[in-house]
Amino acid sequence: MNTHSPLPAPGAPLQHYVSTAPFDLQSVEAMTPEQSKVFQASQLRLMWWKFRKHRLAVVSGIFLAALYFGIVICEFLAPYNLHTRNMDYIYSPPQRVHLFHNGQFVGPFVYGRKMTLDMDTLKRNYIEQQDDVQRIRFFCKGDSYQFWGLIEGDRHFVCPAENGQLFLAGTDRLGRDVLSRIIYGARISLTIGLVGISFSFLLGIVIGGLAGYHGGIFDLIVQRIIEVLQSIPSIPLWLALAAIMPITWSPILIYFGITVILGLLDWTGLARAVRSKLLALREEDYVLAAQLMGARSSRIIGRHLIPGFMSHLIATATISIPGMILGETALSFLGLGLRAPITSWGILLTEARSVSVIAFYPWLLLPMLPVILVIMAFNFLGDGLRDAADPYK
Repeated sequence: MNTHSPLPAPGAPLQHYVSTAPFDLQSVEAMTPEQSKVFQASQLRLMWWKFRKHRLAVVSGIFLAALYFGIVICEFLAPYNLHTRNMDYIYSPPQRVHLFHNGQFVGPFVYGRKMTLDMDTLKRNYIEQQDDVQRIRFFCKGDSYQFWGLIEGDRHFVCPAENGQLFLAGTDRLGRDVLSRIIYGARISLTIGLVGISFSFLLGIVIGGLAGYHGGIFDLIVQRIIEVLQSIPSIPLWLALAAIMPITWSPILIYFGITVILGLLDWTGLARAVRSKLLALREEDYVLAAQLMGARSSRIIGRHLIPGFMSHLIATATISIPGMILGETALSFLGLGLRAPITSWGILLTEARSVSVIAFYPWLLLPMLPVILVIMAFNFLGDGLRDAADPYK
């Protein structure tokens, strides 16, 4: 018995059965809601999911975001004005914050102090007066300031008590609050890393990209220049370039000069990394297809080659930024970087260059703490971003 369908008559049209319904991928292979969520997620969403699994990187990102937001409103956050001097409290050690006085809850407060002078060592000694309770005020009026040098204001997040003192990180040789100066110094130390890395990335990607994509005599010259720059010790080169800047320059010009110096010395490593990557990627078929379609070299490098190793660039950026912060700190500490009235963490550390000062007033080393925390946070953030940049691994 023949079970096959009869053949159509000669000349008769063939019958086709085509569904006009839209194609549904889930009808081919049934997926659970969890599988569908991952399958239909965008690249950015996949990167975010992988990044937030790196808890240390997330915490570091929040910490850095809070710091960079703080430099915008540092005048409001600082208890004192940057230049306020408390001449009766020179080299005053940090004060402890208390909540209870004689067994009763008072709220955050500090005890007043009385200064005595040790005639043998000429060291100032500050004794807490247990009967002088000075409650800390919040969202209060204090020292006047100019917000970003433009708007007059006197509101602070935290202030000392009326006719009281609040030195949570101690004072320096001029009686200036160290905590307030650390908050103000963050504006310079943190932004110099971002501006410097922007300049460094521009040079590294452009020069390294052209050298790796075109090769030839340009690549040869670039490699010799990089080898010469990398063979010179960093600190003497920093000192030589910093010494070139005239002492008559304004603080703003010195700031941009230090930024350019840090950028000029940091682009070589990135340029060599970009060159090595492009030497391998330029042989891919999609690069040849872009060339045959008439794409310019700048478009091929920027749209097709650079995104291929974006994770490496992200890791390089997060490592280079703390390196530039350290570079500015080192130059300022040696007296060849930024100069007063600009305030940075490096300038604050110049107060602690003497061994005797460190022995008697160790709190002057506190500006070193935010430098360490920022560098660690950038490194942890870089680890998380580098892993998240390739979510399919």
